[in-house]
Amino acid sequence: MPTNPTVQSNEHKSVMMDEVLKYMQPQKGDVIVDGTFGAGGHASALLDNADCTVIGIDRDDNAKKYIDDISAKYGNKFVFIDGKFGDMESLLKNKKIDKVDGILLDIGVSSMQIDNGDRGFSFQKEGPLDMRMASSGETAADVVNNYSEENIADIIYKYGDERKSRRIARAIVNCREEKSIETTLELAEIVRKAVGRYSDSIHPATRTFQALRIYVNDELRELERALAAAENLLSEGGRLVVITFHSGEDVILKQFLQGRSGRMSNVSRHLPVPSNISEKETTFEMVVNKAIKPSKDEVSSNVRARSAKMRAARRVNVSPESINIQVGG
Repeated sequence: MPTNPTVQSNEHKSVMMDEVLKYMQPQKGDVIVDGTFGAGGHASALLDNADCTVIGIDRDDNAKKYIDDISAKYGNKFVFIDGKFGDMESLLKNKKIDKVDGILLDIGVSSMQIDNGDRGFSFQKEGPLDMRMASSGETAADVVNNYSEENIADIIYKYGDERKSRRIARAIVNCREEKSIETTLELAEIVRKAVGRYSDSIHPATRTFQALRIYVNDELRELERALAAAENLLSEGGRLVVITFHSGEDVILKQFLQGRSGRMSNVSRHLPVPSNISEKETTFEMVVNKAIKPSKDEVSSNVRARSAKMRAARRVNVSPESINIQVGG
């Protein structure tokens, strides 16, 4: 029976909790990877619902403040690994784990990141124009202040589905000629003036901020790498559950699952078939044919859920291999 984990902050609600439990189906003895640990909501729910082991992965330093509470409650049934979910295969091999029974990914930014103005994710809170999930690499400020107008427009269009991307890029370049754009509210105001009124209900800066965040954190390629890793890591019958919030993410996921289930041959060139698997051999079985959406009740109580989509699949045709599990140290 789904639960609301006590270790999770009141401000952050993990989306589609009931659906995660339904399609992940945690069982006694399972080893499940929560590749986007965040505030630990999904991890806690999985641990509450079965005598399983959950391995949480996250590159965000702020996620680490939830580790102690979860470790205190679940002991060695919970293991945290600092890193990117796209690197999960090498991260798990370092723990001497070759196969797992489930992999969960909740892609995108969490409310705990948005609510912290210092992270620079929100166009409604004053803060530095950062947007990095980790503490290294280019910031959003680096992009808007140093990239060409054409490159900025391409980023906003590709990752934000923003039809007024060229107008926004031109406004950004014009403004930065006078002074550097350093804060979230500065950029949000530039975008608002450039966009004018939209017919839909979202803030005019929503798509631009989303695009910069996805680009800065290389989120689409990170997802592609994670899907390829999941193919190698999941045992026979292992479950893959992925929640996306952006059309580009869902397209990558849909094409991957359709290709690996034999439903289409045109799969992303970034997802090579592993050397030990025939190109014609199916490696996943779709659990549901269409994307699953959150309930109306959830959307009404958690605005972050409104754009969420879930897809689920089961790993098939895996040669029997021993599972060497050494977790919990």
